[in-house]
Amino acid sequence: MTALAVGLLAAVLVVAVTRPRGLPEASAAVPAALVVLVTGLLTTDAAWTEVRELAPTVGFLAAVLVLAHLADAEGVFHWAGSALARRSHGRPRRLFALVVVAAALTTAVLSLDATVVLLTPVVLDTARRLGARPAPHAFACAHLANSASLLLPVANLTNLLALQSTGLSFLGFAGLMALPQLAVIAVEYVGLRWTFRTDLATDPTGDPADEEAHLPRFAVAVLAATLAGFAVASPLGVEPVWVAVAGAVVLATRTLLTGHTRPRDVLAAASPWFCLFVLALGVVVAAVTQHGLGDLVAGLLPTGTSFVALLTVAALAAVLANLVNNLPATLVLLAALGPTPPVGLVLAMLIGVNVGPNLTPVGSLATLLWRRVLAARGVPAPLRTYTLAGLVTVPAGVLSATAALWLVLALTD
Repeated sequence: MTALAVGLLAAVLVVAVTRPRGLPEASAAVPAALVVLVTGLLTTDAAWTEVRELAPTVGFLAAVLVLAHLADAEGVFHWAGSALARRSHGRPRRLFALVVVAAALTTAVLSLDATVVLLTPVVLDTARRLGARPAPHAFACAHLANSASLLLPVANLTNLLALQSTGLSFLGFAGLMALPQLAVIAVEYVGLRWTFRTDLATDPTGDPADEEAHLPRFAVAVLAATLAGFAVASPLGVEPVWVAVAGAVVLATRTLLTGHTRPRDVLAAASPWFCLFVLALGVVVAAVTQHGLGDLVAGLLPTGTSFVALLTVAALAAVLANLVNNLPATLVLLAALGPTPPVGLVLAMLIGVNVGPNLTPVGSLATLLWRRVLAARGVPAPLRTYTLAGLVTVPAGVLSATAALWLVLALTD
């Protein structure tokens, strides 16, 4: 039974990574979940419990994806591209620094998917218009999409899955992860700038002049109000999904009335197939966890929150994310940590599953999507370059973020 469960998970991940003939990720995950039920790897009650627990998180994901689409339709990312072009003054190093900041902010507020799907094309177009080499700026988007998702629970699905286990409020989570996030961003900036030092030293050949785009004030105000709503709703016990839905409804009303988007585009932005994939994947991972993997991982996890314990969890999470992808890794680790794990261990786990995927292209679904964005625009992303950038930034990023987390926990204990 263990071999069957592992085989099903492997098949689901292979299809999710390769997407043969453009099939959605759910095309393998849903049949695999059905096999889990038919073969008795997981009882119907256990599977339903898993789906019910994941549903609010998946609903939140859909709402945030819609928010990101609507923000793009309102011109938020067009404005960002114009601002990057003007403020870089045609200098590649300055553009790179601005892209790091823009990617970190986009990831924190609108999730890593928005950084990959919406910001990356804007950054590529801006680099080409300036005549700068695209690689440093493209890789900054990929890396910051993963590693800049530590700060807020809304930035990454992994955070949302783990938030309930921590018992932290929205602001409490952000308070503990602020210093680790700053540490990682600093490592990313220094490491990527060193990795692409030759590209960044090349003189630009384009024209930095660009017509200034107008700031879409209404869209930005709705995004700011939604973000504030997360912070206010959390201590009141209101699920973040309802805040995200409210923000999406307000912005969608205006965007649909002005004709900047269509109802079918809004529905597509919610990625229903991907949401179904997450639910089905949860069932498959629950079966794998119940049939051996959970006990194996649990045996490797420490119980205390010393620096060594935190680093062990972060390193294990990073390795597991690169072996089975960070989303399944998060589900497995949360199950292995148990119902009431120490907050520090959960946050250390998030450091591993969020920063660790930058080591290999298969560590995160967002990275796979990023590679497709680059391929569609004719920008190469060689495995050798990705691996080098990962080796320079990931070990140092995991170490520095874990050290920062340990320090924050020690000061707030």
